[in-house]
Amino acid sequence: MKIIDPSFEIQDDLDRSSLAVRLEACGRICYKSEDQITENSAIPFVTKIAAHGHNSVLEVAAVSLQVKCSSDYFFELLSCYPKYLVIDRTEKGMLVTGSIRSFRELYSSHSQNQVVSELVSVIAEKEPFLFQDIFDKKKALESNPEIDVTKMSLQQIDVLPENLLMKHRFVGVKFVVNRAVTHELVRHRPCSFLQESQRYCRYSQDKYDGQVTFIKPMFYQDESAEFKLWVESMEDAEQNYLKLLETSSPQAARTVLPNSCKTEIIVYCNLSEWQHIFKLRTSKTAEPSMREIMIPLAAEMKKRYSMM
Repeated sequence: MKIIDPSFEIQDDLDRSSLAVRLEACGRICYKSEDQITENSAIPFVTKIAAHGHNSVLEVAAVSLQVKCSSDYFFELLSCYPKYLVIDRTEKGMLVTGSIRSFRELYSSHSQNQVVSELVSVIAEKEPFLFQDIFDKKKALESNPEIDVTKMSLQQIDVLPENLLMKHRFVGVKFVVNRAVTHELVRHRPCSFLQESQRYCRYSQDKYDGQVTFIKPMFYQDESAEFKLWVESMEDAEQNYLKLLETSSPQAARTVLPNSCKTEIIVYCNLSEWQHIFKLRTSKTAEPSMREIMIPLAAEMKKRYSMM
């Protein structure tokens, strides 16, 4: 049995990586298969994920597009009732940000909409593997010269005015926490989540050192009677889990594991939603284990984005 402290990591490195690398790094969290990442594994992994309809993985990479067009095209896009896209009117047209999943689903339903076709064509030209099962350039609508779409770089997004930056800048954070904390995190509806799956992870394997990892509770002092009782309970749970694995699948054996189990979860959302999360989860009335991780995270975010 392992006992570790909770932690977090703002995924700055993935912000500077390609969409494929970001999606693979995040997607493999679910299966704890990061050991299978190679120099050339990202595109095959993401292509397979898309083909199998594992859409949650495709939510953790956002694309921003600057569109120069008339107001008519703005309303044409809105007529599609685009889900999960952030859309703002600008002096020259509009700014559109969304996850790969949101653009895929929009195109699947509205491929004959001229604006939708232009948006997806630009992304698919740069990242064809993300749309190869639904987008065929030969069958797509002809390009409309009245609509000029440009994919924005991260550097361009980071210098947007504050009101736009808060909505169009997405940030991912990987948490290593207990499952009680993740039960609360996933209630934040505007976010996207990818979490280590006890259904697939078999903690008796060598890559887990054949043991279950637990998050140290902040409620008890070391060597206290309460802490010793907690340790005993975790040891019992681990022994029962490993015993069940001898004849059961991980998804069956996990039923004896407690909330204290360590899990990894990626939370991906825009700065506006992070601001909302910090307001709720750092308050004096928030759950103590949540405050333990959110207060230092909020401080780190503020160093990067002063308006937070």
